[in-house]
Amino acid sequence: MLGNPYSLKIDAYAHISPPRYTETLRKDYPKFYKPLLGKVTPLFDMEERFRIMDMYQPLVQVLTVGPVPPLEAFADPEKAVELAKMANDEMAELVLKYQDRFVAAIALLPMNNIEAAMKEADRAINELGFRGIYLHSNINDKPLDSPEFRPLFEKMAKYDLPIYIHPWRGDDFTDYKTEKASKYMIASIFGWPYETTAAMTRLVFSGILEKYPNLKVITHHCGGMVPYYEQRILQHYGYQDRTYQKEAAYLHDLPKTPLEYYKMFYNDTAIHGNTPALMLAYHFWGADHLVFGADMPLGDYERGVRSYRQTISAIEAMEITDNEKKQIFADNARSLLRLPA
Repeated sequence: MLGNPYSLKIDAYAHISPPRYTETLRKDYPKFYKPLLGKVTPLFDMEERFRIMDMYQPLVQVLTVGPVPPLEAFADPEKAVELAKMANDEMAELVLKYQDRFVAAIALLPMNNIEAAMKEADRAINELGFRGIYLHSNINDKPLDSPEFRPLFEKMAKYDLPIYIHPWRGDDFTDYKTEKASKYMIASIFGWPYETTAAMTRLVFSGILEKYPNLKVITHHCGGMVPYYEQRILQHYGYQDRTYQKEAAYLHDLPKTPLEYYKMFYNDTAIHGNTPALMLAYHFWGADHLVFGADMPLGDYERGVRSYRQTISAIEAMEITDNEKKQIFADNARSLLRLPA
């Protein structure tokens, strides 16, 4: 099913908008359909998607519903449940129908209805065979370490399956308080890596990673800002007696150093092809905490072609062993998602 393990590439963070789900968004939520879904056809056109995948064989995908905005940002709690089930059911059908293309799916959850989200996580994993859940970096402006979301982290730790975190910040999140909207794509190009970093930091200092040490969290865009700011993290969080640390208790309450918790995260390679940046992530996390992901087909004027070309080339150019490249391309995803050999 998974092909040659020495040459296989498992795209662990591929985006999709299942066809029937997409049609529902087009009819019921045209405001969110038109800006992106109507243009990036490989999200829902399987024939075009497969044509692109065929350019980089052997290649298989793990499906995650995209694009943003998050489901809970545009659908009310009742409708969000309906849409999440629709998307998950359809992804399950696609995985079953195209087993040589899709090896797993990650559950979309109605996070503005946490009780329903918990039930849908169970249904997706136990009945549909999904291999993880998909969250955004904030839930309608609530941080992921909010008490109401804690049971979900506990659940996924027990399942021993990953939580995927995708950044989200809309243009209504202004760059300056004197303005009404973000400009020049700052909110997404630069704001999203910050969002990822903020979410990671909340999971670190809230004690969630300490309480659930086997919890597996996969970040998008190669861990946001974290690997680039290793020394800043070390210097500013590394000294607990500074007078400006007015809330130093959050440092004292953790038995490990902050960097040790940051290094617990897993991260995809979706930075559109940047070998030096990947090497920085490698030096911070090691090959065993990186998974191949190209953000396909989003953020790419070639609808996924460029992202695959650049990302694959960037990984191949890394100054690491062939076995480590094999880990990144396939083995780590296989292990994290407990995929068959």
